[in-house]
Amino acid sequence: MKSYNNYILVLVLTLFISSVKAQTINWASLKDNKHIINANLGVEHGVVYGFGYGYQIKTRLFPIVANVELSAPSGDKTFDDFKTKIGGQIRLIKYQSFQFSTSIHGVYRNYENQFVRLQNFGSDLSGIIGYYRPGWFVSGEVGFDKAIVTHFKHAKAYKDQYPDVVDGWYEPATGGNLYYGLQAGVSFKKHDVYLRAGEMLTQDFKTKPLIPLYGQLGYNLKF
Repeated sequence: MKSYNNYILVLVLTLFISSVKAQTINWASLKDNKHIINANLGVEHGVVYGFGYGYQIKTRLFPIVANVELSAPSGDKTFDDFKTKIGGQIRLIKYQSFQFSTSIHGVYRNYENQFVRLQNFGSDLSGIIGYYRPGWFVSGEVGFDKAIVTHFKHAKAYKDQYPDVVDGWYEPATGGNLYYGLQAGVSFKKHDVYLRAGEMLTQDFKTKPLIPLYGQLGYNLKF
């Protein structure tokens, strides 16, 4: 039974781990704007939409944007599946128009169907390097989205078929995706419009998810 549960765990996490990543920022156009409101629509294991808020913290060494995000797949039930992220992005290196930044986030995911509810805690770490101008930018990204621990709550319908099933936390780490791709966008006044696209590998760096590609169209309002 435990091996059967582990099989379900790997299968479901492959479906609901999201890799559409942190807010896309044009560092060259951010300037003194403290607030960033983001809305996005993407394709990743299905159609995914999201919203986010970022706050710029100026330091003597590096600009930092702390942010929180919520994303969910489209479907009949709006919030039976969703993902939240909280963390920040830091621009570490700037050489003329070339800039390198990194982001680190804690992740909470919820997935629910007629058999089981999964609650997962994980992490997301990425690096982005690109060419940034006030009116446009293009960059490459690579990162890793890790599911660390997952809680199973099985439905009665499932327990009726498998009475020995055990609810509770499953660890250690239960899955993850490596992702890599490109970002590009235009900026004007207080607005950014951007596109991103890329590919994913599972954590063994050999196999791919059922749908290995991701894409996103996003919008930032800065003030």
